[in-house]
Amino acid sequence: LRMLTTLLPPTSGTARVVGADVVVDPEKVRARIGYVGQLTSGSFAQRVRDELLSQGAFYGLSKPAARSRADSLIESLELGDFANRSVQQLSGGQKRRLDVALGLMHAPPLIFLDEPSTGLDPQSRANLWQHINTLREQYGTTVFLTTHYLEEADRYAERVMVMDRGRVIADDTSAHLKAQLAGDVVSLRVGSLEEARRASHIVGALTDRDVRAAGTNISVTAPDGDALLPAAVRALDAEGITVLSASGVPPTLDDVFLALTGRTLRDAHESHTTDDTLTVEGASK
Repeated sequence: LRMLTTLLPPTSGTARVVGADVVVDPEKVRARIGYVGQLTSGSFAQRVRDELLSQGAFYGLSKPAARSRADSLIESLELGDFANRSVQQLSGGQKRRLDVALGLMHAPPLIFLDEPSTGLDPQSRANLWQHINTLREQYGTTVFLTTHYLEEADRYAERVMVMDRGRVIADDTSAHLKAQLAGDVVSLRVGSLEEARRASHIVGALTDRDVRAAGTNISVTAPDGDALLPAAVRALDAEGITVLSASGVPPTLDDVFLALTGRTLRDAHESHTTDDTLTVEGASK
């Protein structure tokens, strides 16, 4: 992310952001992007409105234009009640909303958000995402974000990239990644071990995926679980096997990451070093 925002020079390779080369023309990149880092951007002693006006001046906005833009963002991000407070008086969620406003002051077509909701309580996270989505719809800004909360990428991103050890190992829509790499988990419970053995063969004939058995329970992970579940129940009933319970659980991006790497995101995050880093990036427009 720091290379794409021209804060860190790449050692090799090329990248173009908003049509400009990050090495050849970094000034053009900076002029056309917004960036919200992991730390609070505002100066703690300054008032919210003054911070926004200063940001507008940095980007060459006239005073009337800066005031108009600041007022619009204050309204959109519901900062009106805090506009005359100093940054240090804001809560964590309010500071993040101010950070987003600062990144949008010069109306960039693209904004980078580096783990924007890390450290926020669930209510503040939900509130922040509501405002991000509203701004995206209102201003048409493309949002490029990194997050370790995979449910955020799953819910909000139109395109998901999974990075492991510095390499992109998956790049697709969330729905397609889950269908192709994880799949729905279909579970069935029957009355006896003998019925479970027979049921495993019957269900196995309906799909090319391996069927797992544990006592009187069988399960299978398949991309078409919603269609497989009723078909399996009908097939077992036709063979005289009564299904005592049945369920289908849709996959998550955590399942995708496990399928890609063989370990959970928690394992990867806790064991990462300088050469073993991971992030999930979501781009939405």
